[in-house]
Amino acid sequence: PQLPYLIDGPTKLTQSNAILRYIARKHNMCEWGAAAPGGGPRGFVGEGGLTPPHPAGGETEEEKQRVDVLENQLMDLRMNFARLCYSPDFEKLKPAYLEQLPKKLQELSRFLGSRPWFAGQKLTFVDFLAYDVLDQQRMFVPECPELKGNLAQFLQRFEALDKVSAYMRSGRFMKTPIFWRTAKWCNTK
Repeated sequence: PQLPYLIDGPTKLTQSNAILRYIARKHNMCEWGAAAPGGGPRGFVGEGGLTPPHPAGGETEEEKQRVDVLENQLMDLRMNFARLCYSPDFEKLKPAYLEQLPKKLQELSRFLGSRPWFAGQKLTFVDFLAYDVLDQQRMFVPECPELKGNLAQFLQRFEALDKVSAYMRSGRFMKTPIFWRTAKWCNTK
């Protein structure tokens, strides 16, 4: 089968985000799905970058919009990073990637704000995606100042979750490789 894949009883899935959403639905961690009021956009990227809706508590439409916006913003960052890492011109393209990275991380930092999780008070599937993307950036640029402050606190909070912490201490946990052997970065154990 295509990698990654998940087999859970009769359920057989491929594709990372499909697997992530399936697991999230199974554990009641999904905060998406409804259209924005009036059929408008779920969020937008303005001049100042990623613009969050007003903060709200509970499982509100605004939180669902935050998840929708962030999921796509994170996938853009993930795909740009993967394109860089698989490019035969990795060394030539790396400076431009590093130049734009602080702005992208600042946008995510503003979006998170003082919330414990990206949608608000409740952990959602998008926090798993955010952790994965931010952890890869932390590995790529360990001294990146934009990965300090609230993003560092988010990463620590996520790693401190009981089951995540237990998994990371287990023999099953592998920090690397992130990419296949054909990548120019983080392609081996």
